[in-house]
Amino acid sequence: MSRDFHDPPTTQRTILSDGPRPHAPRSACVVVIHGEGLGRRADIDVQPVRVGRSQETDLHIPHNSVSRVHCEIWRDGDTYWVRDLGATNTTRLNDMPVTEAALVDGDHITLGESILKFISHSSVEARYHEEIYQLATHDALTEMYNRRHFIETVEKEIARAMRHQRALTMCIIDVDLFKPINDRYGHISGDLVLKQIAALVRRHVRNDDAAARIGGEEFAVLLPECGPEAAYGFAERLREAVEAVVFRPGGEAQRITVSIGIAALTPERDTVSRMMAAADAALYRAKSEGRNRVCIEH
Repeated sequence: MSRDFHDPPTTQRTILSDGPRPHAPRSACVVVIHGEGLGRRADIDVQPVRVGRSQETDLHIPHNSVSRVHCEIWRDGDTYWVRDLGATNTTRLNDMPVTEAALVDGDHITLGESILKFISHSSVEARYHEEIYQLATHDALTEMYNRRHFIETVEKEIARAMRHQRALTMCIIDVDLFKPINDRYGHISGDLVLKQIAALVRRHVRNDDAAARIGGEEFAVLLPECGPEAAYGFAERLREAVEAVVFRPGGEAQRITVSIGIAALTPERDTVSRMMAAADAALYRAKSEGRNRVCIEH
């Protein structure tokens, strides 16, 4: 076909490519989610990030349970690694002692009494901010609601229950004789016991219930649309489940029990503080009557 006289000339170019670009590894970081330095972050790349008690480490965690240079984390190609550096309290990955191991997104790295979370994602910034929000509402050790978020939840549920004339009951759960466990086996073993008990609590609650760690060895469960008698059944099942487990703090078999206090929403007990005080009073009675039992505050 002929080209019109007024058409501009065309030029053909061949663009030479170096081939497909190499795959860029997903970026990653670790965030302190429990213990000293809560919320601190370190980005991970090829150069190892050293974590420890020493101020000269890349991620400084100032606690005596953490060794001066506890572990290091680095990237090798597409894989991220953690290596224990001879720490007194061996580095643990998802509660298992490790010398060296590959990491995957969401792994928990325990250093003494502190926990780091490994984040590897196409958008580390977004995940980091999600994690900070999680820290504001959840207890990092047990992954249950924390006390502040639990109280906010109770306030909303009290208003809803009163508006619709529905039942609402609270249980407060305390681990019996927990201090001797910490004193004998150390806080790290004590933390593992708390995680096991928290898992049992979560296993027994319904989807609409709110479960929280509200103190050192104290948990709480809010049971919407549940009266005190049904709550007693829940509490007894939980108490029996804890009693049936053989715990092994420090590697020694131990029977551990819980005491539980129950209080329901009433016209005289219509605030968070009043409901918690009533459940606490029932818990105190369960303790004073010999522990390992459930009591209701009528």
